Amino acid sequence: MKIVVLGGAGKMGCIATQDLAGDPRVREVVIADRDMEQARIVAETIGSDKVSIERIDLRDHDALVALLAGADTCLNATVYYTNLPVMEACLEAGTHYTDLGGLFHTTRKQLKLSDRFAEAGLSAVLGVGSAPGVPNVQARYAADRLDTIEYIHVYDGIKPPPPGDTSFTYAVPTIVDELTEPPIVYRDGEFIPCEPLTGFEDYWFTPPLGLLPMHLSLHSEVATLPVTFRDKGVREMFFKINYWGMAKETVEKVRVLAEFGFAGREPVDVKGQRVVPRDLLVTLMAGYVPPITAFLAPPRNEPPDWVKEIVTEVRGTKDGKEITYRLGTLTCKGALPTGVAPARVSVWLAEGRIPPGVHPPEAVLDPLPFFKELEERGIYTQVAVTEML
Repeated sequence: MKIVVLGGAGKMGCIATQDLAGDPRVREVVIADRDMEQARIVAETIGSDKVSIERIDLRDHDALVALLAGADTCLNATVYYTNLPVMEACLEAGTHYTDLGGLFHTTRKQLKLSDRFAEAGLSAVLGVGSAPGVPNVQARYAADRLDTIEYIHVYDGIKPPPPGDTSFTYAVPTIVDELTEPPIVYRDGEFIPCEPLTGFEDYWFTPPLGLLPMHLSLHSEVATLPVTFRDKGVREMFFKINYWGMAKETVEKVRVLAEFGFAGREPVDVKGQRVVPRDLLVTLMAGYVPPITAFLAPPRNEPPDWVKEIVTEVRGTKDGKEITYRLGTLTCKGALPTGVAPARVSVWLAEGRIPPGVHPPEAVLDPLPFFKELEERGIYTQVAVTEML
């Protein structure tokens, strides 16, 4: 099978590319990116004859369709703003599709393409990174074992960097949006916007993470899980994270800049030049992104020192008894699920294991085989069940 990884030379795309190159089911992996220098670094580091590189500008629709034609699956690892136009290109090229998430609002728009994908005999799975993605499948595991659901709570715990660390380890435009856009929670049948960096609570994660401060963040899980499991009576759903894996001080600095208008999307006049403040902010922040080699695990070498646990708690009832499921997916010095999970799902799409249409992960991914494939890359899932006496 042939998989095209859009943004394959990026921070999460390179992890997906590496995972696919090591999968015996995959015949060819194409790193499609506009940064050829970085693409060559990724390809040379992976060192597999399965991997090729192609330059692509996603603004060139015809070139994108030509690139995707003949590929089994497109794994879109670029910033979420591209999700809809890339899906349109997949429809034209006859290629299955998956991505890392749509930050709630884009995900809801993508789901509206389901009928067109189904009519074309194509399949798409949205938001299959570490989160969204893993929490959706965790929730599915619990939902399959419950008659009713009271709440679904997601906690994304990341090893904090040293105080004062100013690095940004994933897409800078997405970081800015998560810092400034109102997070959405689901309560009693309504999607409710909240203030960013609110809803704080301390949550215990599996060692070595321990106790971390968690807050609300805009995320795609909330867009789909309450809808998928509405028949089980879900009353509450939220997603929380600890400063998006960044130092608290760095988050506060970006927040101050946003308060002064640097996240604004309307152009302002600067000495006769029209400048979009947000574009300037994103460009300057990009200078604090670690080099791509920090995200790759060269063959025979130790992988990066990631520590991350994604936890989903689902409370409900079974046969009239109140039960809480806690599923924790932990990686310690393993590959990040943000890259591994979409790589595995892109293979499932190519194998025809996903029905036609556009789906959230919880609707079409069988939890046990999914978690077993993550386990092959050092990403382990544990389940705890609490019953009331």
